[in-house]
Amino acid sequence: MSVILFAPIDGWCSALEEVPDPVFSGKLVGDGLAIDPTSATLYAPCAGNVVALQAAKHAVTLRASNGAEILLHVGVDTVAFGGEGFEAHVVQGQDVRVGDPLLTFDLDGLAPRVRSLITPVIIINGGGFAVVRREQQRTVRVGDFLMELQSLGETASSGAVVVPGPEIRKYLRVPYEHGIHARPAALLAAALRGFSADVSALAHGRKANARSAVAWMELGVQRGDEVMVIAIGPDATAAVAALEAAFAAPPAPRVIRDPAVQADERALRGVVASRGIAVGPAALIAGEAPLPSETGAGVAHESADLERARGFVRAQLEQLHATATGLAREVLDAHLSFIDDPELLQTAQAWIARGKSAGYAWREAVEESAKVLNAIGDPRVAERADDLRDLAAQVLRALAGDAALLDPPAGSILIGQELLPSQLVGLPAGRIAGFCTAAGGPTSHVALLAAAMGVPALVAAGPRVMHIAEGTPLVLDAEQGLLRIAPDAATLAAAEKALVHDRSKRVAARAAAHSECRLASGERIQVFANVGALADVRVALEHGAEGCGLLRTEFLFLERDTPPDVEQQTETYQSIVSAFAGRPVVIRTLDAGSDKPLRYLPLPRGENPALGVRGVRASLRNPELLREQLRAILRVEPLTACRILLPMITDDSEMQSVREIVEDLCQQLGSATPLLGAMIETPASALGADRLAAVADFLSIGTNDLAQYTLAMDRGESELAAHLDALHPAVLRLISISAAAARAAGRPVAVCGGLASDPLAAALLVGLGVDELSAVPSVIPELKSRLRALRLDDCRELAERALEAASAAAVRALAVDAGGN
Repeated sequence: MSVILFAPIDGWCSALEEVPDPVFSGKLVGDGLAIDPTSATLYAPCAGNVVALQAAKHAVTLRASNGAEILLHVGVDTVAFGGEGFEAHVVQGQDVRVGDPLLTFDLDGLAPRVRSLITPVIIINGGGFAVVRREQQRTVRVGDFLMELQSLGETASSGAVVVPGPEIRKYLRVPYEHGIHARPAALLAAALRGFSADVSALAHGRKANARSAVAWMELGVQRGDEVMVIAIGPDATAAVAALEAAFAAPPAPRVIRDPAVQADERALRGVVASRGIAVGPAALIAGEAPLPSETGAGVAHESADLERARGFVRAQLEQLHATATGLAREVLDAHLSFIDDPELLQTAQAWIARGKSAGYAWREAVEESAKVLNAIGDPRVAERADDLRDLAAQVLRALAGDAALLDPPAGSILIGQELLPSQLVGLPAGRIAGFCTAAGGPTSHVALLAAAMGVPALVAAGPRVMHIAEGTPLVLDAEQGLLRIAPDAATLAAAEKALVHDRSKRVAARAAAHSECRLASGERIQVFANVGALADVRVALEHGAEGCGLLRTEFLFLERDTPPDVEQQTETYQSIVSAFAGRPVVIRTLDAGSDKPLRYLPLPRGENPALGVRGVRASLRNPELLREQLRAILRVEPLTACRILLPMITDDSEMQSVREIVEDLCQQLGSATPLLGAMIETPASALGADRLAAVADFLSIGTNDLAQYTLAMDRGESELAAHLDALHPAVLRLISISAAAARAAGRPVAVCGGLASDPLAAALLVGLGVDELSAVPSVIPELKSRLRALRLDDCRELAERALEAASAAAVRALAVDAGGN
């Protein structure tokens, strides 16, 4: 029985040998042809059933009426995008007719980012079918004849004669980054060629013929999942060993081109996590923690092993904690609390009692908790999940006898998939010149740590980072967002000159940091620090902070079973205000809610936590908790140094409600009413800033959330990190509206979000009407230095041009051209 396949997409039809991937060009997956697409929708080439739809939506497999299984795979290594740029029109198990749409992809957006979008059309169970006619080397349109398949009759599904023999079983863990998709499936099936054993794979309650690539894909396994392999026959042991070898050596990721630097193969672009320039040799970040075996050696043995590993890691954490400050100390506090968490230990012990190993038990316990935290949907809560996984890796390494702290050569630039916060915190001060990672985001813990430590860093640079060899000379330009690989002598000399100049500027800026900040044209601009704990105050003052523009109070309320009482809060606020010695301290009330749950704060869980009961909404829903926090703030002396800031304000009625509570408490305590401000974090609050300025004493713009809500991009989504830029003209227009409203009402307006910590944005913010900036302490000297060189008229002219720009990239280019970088 034959079947005709019609062209599923417009494009140039060519031989499989032209696909730039040996798995396809070598016909390891099967015979067929390829189409280099000129259209963006893939249609069914025949009637059939959708037997596999990959999670990344880049590939679909159809089973035709004669049993032929046809794989349609859009592009090379497009699985790496995890579904970005793809839209599926079918689901697994669905019957389709010829010409039905299967999936659509972003042709223009994906083409510059991949090696090729050439689309193989392959018969993956080709042992029973032959291609008797096919088109090749010509343009085809959807619906044109493509090829004819002829059935060769019934054959053994395994393609081998099964000979009775011993049965061998073995558990193998999936190492492939994106699970078992077309390439690894083909390699696994190919690994069994030449063996006579009958080999099956079991996972998730499904059984697959291990000689079939499509069967491997239908298992739906992901990285880290376990697969049981069963082989029966005289060479069963050798067949399982061949599969084990294939699992142990997953195919290396392919290079994905970056459109911004594809003209220069020795450079790649990343997202700036911490500004600066670095020159040095590449040093590889240690790979992932070793995968533990599942089966244990008995409850007593495994419990003792877990206790030993936890004790080792605890001792390391305590040693680092003794000298840590600021955010590094917060990270270590979290790890120390998790290492002895009773829930984690109870869950781990339950796994050990079921016969599992200490490593398997600990990893499963941590993963259960991490999944719960990630499911909440808030990036700040997800940081706790990242802390848990970081800690899990530390304990697994200790169990494997590989628990040494990261020890790269002095002056090197770390490169790898990601850098864990514990690895960065564990490095001696000044050991590395910088780091660049394939994954991550600019608001991650490790990014914030790098900024606080003054370590230049790029994140989200893509998989090309993983191809850089140890010792390769690198130039890390975390001003422009570029990593230059093996630069020529002229580029290296220019970078070293820029580095010397950069260091001298930083020294001069640090020396002048304690002087008040005025523009070159004389206008006063106050520069404050963002603070999250008492330990941050010393660092802020050392870097020239003129006060605190944002005291995040959540650290007092999280990781507790009951809220802190008034005395505890007052003591903490007083210590921070006293440390600032009369300088202004802006205390933000609790910013919690459905997105950042507290065990003692019952609130509804919404499907989209970022749009749920959070910030001031949560506070007004629980007025007694708010009253206690306000009462604690009002007891601080001198109260004149304190300002109260309300998060997530969207209309003036919320301001009025809180003001009534404050005035009532002031009357009870016999104190004056402190200044009460509103945070501008949503388009609604920015567009209604005139009404808010009429009832608030000051406005403070949180650019991280403002950009998130304006651009409809989750700030915790690493894949969007390169696009979530607060210098987008739409965000700048909202800042401009807010500043104009504040100025009209005679109110000061500050920026306390991430944009205030970007010296490149300083001139723009001043030009938009902002008169206070609150930044990460480490950038304050450079920020003040940059501001002192500016004239207000020039800043206003630059801001006007930026508001009319087409994109964030265009705004950054304007700022650079104006001397902002």
